[in-house]
Amino acid sequence: MTMSRSPRNLAAAITLSALTVAAVHAASAGEKLVGTYGEVRTILSFKVSDAAAEKLLPDGWQVSPVSTGPSKDANLNVYFVDLLTVQNPDGSPGDTCRIAGLAIPAKKKGTDATVPMVIAGFASIPGYVSGPYGNAKLAGATVDRHLHRDPAGTTNVEESWEFKSDDGDGIQLHLQYVEGVATRSKIETTPHSAIKPDFYRIYRIEQAADVVRSTATGTGRVQKLVFKAIGPQFSQLFDGSEQLISITSLPWYSRQVSLPEQFTQ
Repeated sequence: MTMSRSPRNLAAAITLSALTVAAVHAASAGEKLVGTYGEVRTILSFKVSDAAAEKLLPDGWQVSPVSTGPSKDANLNVYFVDLLTVQNPDGSPGDTCRIAGLAIPAKKKGTDATVPMVIAGFASIPGYVSGPYGNAKLAGATVDRHLHRDPAGTTNVEESWEFKSDDGDGIQLHLQYVEGVATRSKIETTPHSAIKPDFYRIYRIEQAADVVRSTATGTGRVQKLVFKAIGPQFSQLFDGSEQLISITSLPWYSRQVSLPEQFTQ
């Protein structure tokens, strides 16, 4: 992976500081700490056919599109992750990795809680395959990210991500945009596995989010966009009718991951 002006080193230093702070907070009673991660992420949120998305969910679950905010109406998230720092529960460093994945906002029929349902993924090293959600393939990964700041303070960002597995499935993104002011927030979420839907992990996240494109809010700072998803599973979702709802850059993303009590026995 290459970055201009060594922003990767700067990002790693920032996220390592955040990890150190996060690690001192013990998981809630009954939970088991999995690890603490510092990352850079880019997320594309799409509106695809509900019927196609529903086919990828386990029995008893239904699509639950985003109802508010810059990703309103989106029912599929494609996320690109560069793990910069990994801290194991004992404080030791873990292996870093490049990851791409797809998640559908879904809810169990008869309930109101919407959760991310992870339906597919790619990981750049064998240690992250098939991953906690059971559906990550090993893939060769190439990531390039460049920043250019001019004297006026305008920052132009260019990034490329490419994942390709041995069986030919793959996902690519090339993106250029003008950086905006990121909004800092704390959130908690419980991603579930489409393969084993009763399994989930708890993410406690601190992040800085820059929405660079949104049809819901009229935001449009993207200068160039190329996105491709190759493979039979992806063709069901990206058949030409999909709509890109939003693109969010997360230049700073720290998450503490825990397993709930029922999975720690």
